[in-house]
Amino acid sequence: MIKPREKAPELKINLVNDTKWSLSEQNPENFTLIIFYRGLHCPVCKKQLEQLKKKMNDFTERGVNLISISADSEERAKKAYKEWDLESLPIGFEFSIEEGRKWGLFVSKGISDKEPDTFLEPGLFLIDKDQKVYWQSIQSMPFGRPEFRDVLNGIDYILKEGYPARGEA
Repeated sequence: MIKPREKAPELKINLVNDTKWSLSEQNPENFTLIIFYRGLHCPVCKKQLEQLKKKMNDFTERGVNLISISADSEERAKKAYKEWDLESLPIGFEFSIEEGRKWGLFVSKGISDKEPDTFLEPGLFLIDKDQKVYWQSIQSMPFGRPEFRDVLNGIDYILKEGYPARGEA
């Protein structure tokens, strides 16, 4: 498990727009927000990413870079990108189960034909300019994720008050 104020693991991922994304190459004004989602099979993920797309400008205004990542294959990720109408939202795919474990993400086995054999459960990571974990929220189920308005309000408070990362002890 990665604790707050620890350097995040290096993260390099292919994107559905046929480019590559690397955490070490991010140069946000304030933070990078990484959303790990379950994949194409998950209607809760669809709703979450649609909401994130609507809030993209709110995050950009606060100096926050965004990316959403799943363990889905390229084909499944591109299908979600198209069918869920997520243009302009960076979507990474084929994030390995082993890498997900390094981030402390829960791993599930599929229980229906709609689900992959194994996949990662959701997680949200706010990474600071020094690539250290500032805030994380990890779920073992598809529901109970933080609302983006709450994340934005938290970022506002952090930036206004200079609030430090917590939970490192």
